Amino acid sequence: MNQQHTTAVGETPGREPLSFLNPSAPEPWASFIEQIDRVAPHLGNLAGWLETLKHPKRILIVDVPVHRDDGSVAHYEGYRVQHNLSRGPGKGGVRFHPAVTLNEVMALSGWMTIKNAALNLPYGGAKGGIRLDPRTHSRGELQRITRRYTSEIGFIIGPDKDIPAPDVGTNEQTMAWMMDTYSMNIGSTATGVVTGKPISLGGSLGRHEATGRGVFIAAREAGQRSNVPIVGARVVIQGFGNVGGIAARMFHDAGAKVIAVQDHSATIANEAGIDIPAALAHAQAHGGLKDFPGATDISVSDFWSLPSDYLIPAALEGQILPERARTLKTRIVVEGANGPTTPAADDILRERGILVVPDVLANAGGVTVSYFEWVQDFSNFFWSEEEINSRLERIMVGAFEAIWKLAEERQVSLRTATFIIACQRVLAAREQRGLYP
Repeated sequence: MNQQHTTAVGETPGREPLSFLNPSAPEPWASFIEQIDRVAPHLGNLAGWLETLKHPKRILIVDVPVHRDDGSVAHYEGYRVQHNLSRGPGKGGVRFHPAVTLNEVMALSGWMTIKNAALNLPYGGAKGGIRLDPRTHSRGELQRITRRYTSEIGFIIGPDKDIPAPDVGTNEQTMAWMMDTYSMNIGSTATGVVTGKPISLGGSLGRHEATGRGVFIAAREAGQRSNVPIVGARVVIQGFGNVGGIAARMFHDAGAKVIAVQDHSATIANEAGIDIPAALAHAQAHGGLKDFPGATDISVSDFWSLPSDYLIPAALEGQILPERARTLKTRIVVEGANGPTTPAADDILRERGILVVPDVLANAGGVTVSYFEWVQDFSNFFWSEEEINSRLERIMVGAFEAIWKLAEERQVSLRTATFIIACQRVLAAREQRGLYP
């Protein structure tokens, strides 16, 4: 990579450091492996296949050379990891971020395997990423990067092989470029190769809001069972994009008080409750929450020590480490991001009586509606947004009920219960399929 495009973890060229990133967090893949090991005693004879989940099926590392607007040629490192395909084609997003690493993408692909199986979606787990900051690149540069990356990974993706989707730093336009590039390379339009596309290209109504909506549904279900009502609840949210921003709006509309929010540009608070519609409009107009007039700036340490009923980490992984877990003042953590809580911190929160709704359940709304989109693309028959939201509600609530029941029966955390159900499904499929040759 050219020196001018190299960035340290948590930093972006020409901008202030992303203060909420934690470069001292354990490697995500190590956290995933520890989570897998914890379910072994609960798997019976299937535990003999557990090693399967510790070895990604396929790892692809690609060089992505492109012309920048100034005429120079820049090289970016890209990844696509297919963790497990026992239950169906790979499914998982593509991340554009300056801190993307192979270790991170491996862990994210593993969590996608667990998430898809926990929701009983007919997918395996996959994930992709490119190490770059999209905010420092023009639209033309991003299009060239996306198209070259798609061409490099094109032989392992496809509607029945591996279906990418948006993630941190990517959006429906990115998916449109990916779909078009793949389609041009195979000589026919293949709308089902990606999800999270624009509606005009076979995207699904409700997809943009799906992950945040799922976080809210998971929080509501946890609150109902823990006597923590949404109405009047104090909510703290880290991240204010497609996940945190949508969840914030839904909490606000349901009568909760969102008292603090953090994004890449600012950490703000208002004890009376932030006007979320106004904050969303400000972030859209100014690229972030910085200088939002309806709240005051607070420090990162103050953000993590605010008393709340619901804490929603919806940024990146490795945010709740043991030192933060010991001092959090919340009742329920609902993980909107992937891997925000390390296993050691998980144990501390459990000991302190703080309920954690894990990422592999709480943020599964996005991949669930991606599944709906994929099905609609295959059939060329599209559903109404009301129908989409109703189906999402039914699947999320059904999965939550099954996981909650198992957690009570086995006296384990919601995360362990989710992993038990998911691992049983994945490993049963692995056992039944056998080994070839």
